[in-house]
Amino acid sequence: MKYLGLVWAGLFRKKLRTTLTLFSLVSAFLLLGLLQAVNSLFAGGADFLGANRLITQARTSFTQPLPMRMMPQIEAVPGVSRVSHSQFFGGQYQDPRNFFPQFAVNPQRLRDTYPEWVMPEDQWRQFVSTRNGAIAGRNLADKFGWKVGDTIPLNSFIWTKTDGTRAWEWELVGIFDGRDEEWQKRAGLMYLNYGQFDEARAGGKGLAGVFVVVVDDPQAAEKVSALIDEKFDNSADETKTQSEQEFQLGFIRQLGDIGLIVNLITSAVFFSILFLTGVSMSQGVRERVPELAVLKVLGFTDRAVMALVLAEAFVLCFLGALAGMLLANVVTGVLPPEFPVETDARVWAIAGISVVVLSLLVGVPPALHALRIRIVDALAGR
Repeated sequence: MKYLGLVWAGLFRKKLRTTLTLFSLVSAFLLLGLLQAVNSLFAGGADFLGANRLITQARTSFTQPLPMRMMPQIEAVPGVSRVSHSQFFGGQYQDPRNFFPQFAVNPQRLRDTYPEWVMPEDQWRQFVSTRNGAIAGRNLADKFGWKVGDTIPLNSFIWTKTDGTRAWEWELVGIFDGRDEEWQKRAGLMYLNYGQFDEARAGGKGLAGVFVVVVDDPQAAEKVSALIDEKFDNSADETKTQSEQEFQLGFIRQLGDIGLIVNLITSAVFFSILFLTGVSMSQGVRERVPELAVLKVLGFTDRAVMALVLAEAFVLCFLGALAGMLLANVVTGVLPPEFPVETDARVWAIAGISVVVLSLLVGVPPALHALRIRIVDALAGR
């Protein structure tokens, strides 16, 4: 700490250059923080899902529906305790930009397979008994100012009604919450009563998108998955059964390898800032060769001078990284609940490792140059 003044003075010898380099570092680490927060979400976004739930879909694609007659057959598989079904609705509320997940479900089966959703008993009963009933997550209801009893118009870009229109109206009979903080973050979706949906749609009657299977023993999930798929082998409706976590991650990967894309962008940013900061540090040391020689005249060892240059590189990278990560933390903190992105400990750890690596890469070359400075040559201007 006694040499902090020397480090600070050397760092801000050229204030404009150092300030611009700092701004570049702040921008780079802001981007790194945001990108890695997104990467962290996709990498661990399904960890909260139940380990005892499986998703059975058509073997070719989850977009291909399966007949409802398969549900009793799945229920009969040893190890299966409950089964529900879900069909993606694809509706837009008032404006095409107001899109959120909606699924047509059997209300009682939804409650049995997803106990993580919490709602008053009378609202569950209303959902069961109201043919055109719908329930919405708290986050979604708060976003649009909905309350129980409202009529919610949805224009589906997938399903046409028997009258030839795509305009559906649903009565909001309940608002549900998550049982804990993790599930509450995801309470931004809507469930529709399958009875009204199946009766009113023009095509696809008696079909479900996927089946949600609850197993008695999570340790036997893989065995149960194999038994379900074996039951429908060589049939017109072959299935693919996997854990809910795997299904969700597979759905995300339809967009591409998000992790790879994020890491490639992060690497490009890191390389750019490495080049910029390295040039700035090297130029700063070259300009101060006589000053560093004077330090050696005053009794500083070669290693001490080298350490001062390395310390400058670390302080510069640390300040830029800290400011950038704090800004990233602020940005992720003001995002709406439907985007549960946060700069968690994993993201901060990546930033910390990046600071150390960056400090060494930009600091070692000029530090070694400072180490090799010969006092006579430096003071003579050679």
